[in-house]
Amino acid sequence: MKLGILGLPNVGKSTLFNSLTKAGAESANYPFCTIDPNVGVVAVPDERLKLLGDMYQSKKVTPAVIEFVDIAGLVKGASKGEGLGNQFLANVRECDALVHVVRCFEDANVVHVDGSIDPVRDIETIDLELIFADLEVLERRLSRVGRSARNDKDAAAELAMLQKLRAHLEDGKKASSFERKNENEETWFAEYNLLTAKPVIFAANVAEDDAADDGAKNPHVQAVRAHAEETGSEVFVVCAQIEEEISELDEEERQMFLEDLGLTESGLDKLIRASYSLLGLMSFLTAGEKETRAWTIKKGTKAPQAAGKIHTDFERGFIRAEVVNYKDLLDCGSLGAAREKGIVRLEGKEYVVQDGDVILFRFNV
Repeated sequence: MKLGILGLPNVGKSTLFNSLTKAGAESANYPFCTIDPNVGVVAVPDERLKLLGDMYQSKKVTPAVIEFVDIAGLVKGASKGEGLGNQFLANVRECDALVHVVRCFEDANVVHVDGSIDPVRDIETIDLELIFADLEVLERRLSRVGRSARNDKDAAAELAMLQKLRAHLEDGKKASSFERKNENEETWFAEYNLLTAKPVIFAANVAEDDAADDGAKNPHVQAVRAHAEETGSEVFVVCAQIEEEISELDEEERQMFLEDLGLTESGLDKLIRASYSLLGLMSFLTAGEKETRAWTIKKGTKAPQAAGKIHTDFERGFIRAEVVNYKDLLDCGSLGAAREKGIVRLEGKEYVVQDGDVILFRFNV
């Protein structure tokens, strides 16, 4: 999974990125301090892996990972080359979802590019720049498809859809709300890889005082939540400053620090939960002496396709899957004991994999 972190300058993007990835992206109180796209890979915390790894005495424990891309702050006119953000929009196009960091804290010492705190206005500024960038993509596609439309029925159909989609964006609406009528339109739409079609998670960046109650009394956070509800987005409240501090601590110190602040989980945990929920993801597990590993798949994935995440041969030659829930496996103490108790199931090609399944795939190619 790849998440792009974006927002206006000085909203706490790079501070949050630093805390999530410990990658050391430069952070300073002036716009455009991030002038190269910073990329960091983060392991998804999963206590199931440690427990299974200990049980099997695995030589290697491999978690699922999330890749974060932090780009320069976008400003009004970014799509026309203002600021430095536009040149990095290509990096965001490759992401599965966007993490839009929104400033919800007051601090006279940290300048705001528009002079005041108004998260919904800030969201609309970014959305508009992404819409402009998408319109450029559509114009290029329209030019190409338009040349073929006279003699090609499919091209004519795509041209009609492109014209409707362009009008939709020109009305200030995001591509995610554009209605596709059939499979062909779904296929074309996916090919455009539009920025405003991507799912969005809003990171409401608050001051330390607002972190413990999840921003319940912060009017800026309430405004972001209302906006997210209207657009079908996820929201999580985070204090990037706190996250940066706890990122320097070891696991035990981190838990104590969070408890002292009245927090039950870190910003990374919140973000992972929000991104898995938004994208409809979950993990199944494989376990053994050589390696215990988590594999991220979409909810509703059937056994052969889950096997294909490990290796294409597994999917091609799929015979069956031996499946046991990780809790049941831990309770039994070994796969052999779980088999004796009859709780290891043999599943075929139509089995829909569940979160926390430990699977041994049988295949033949």
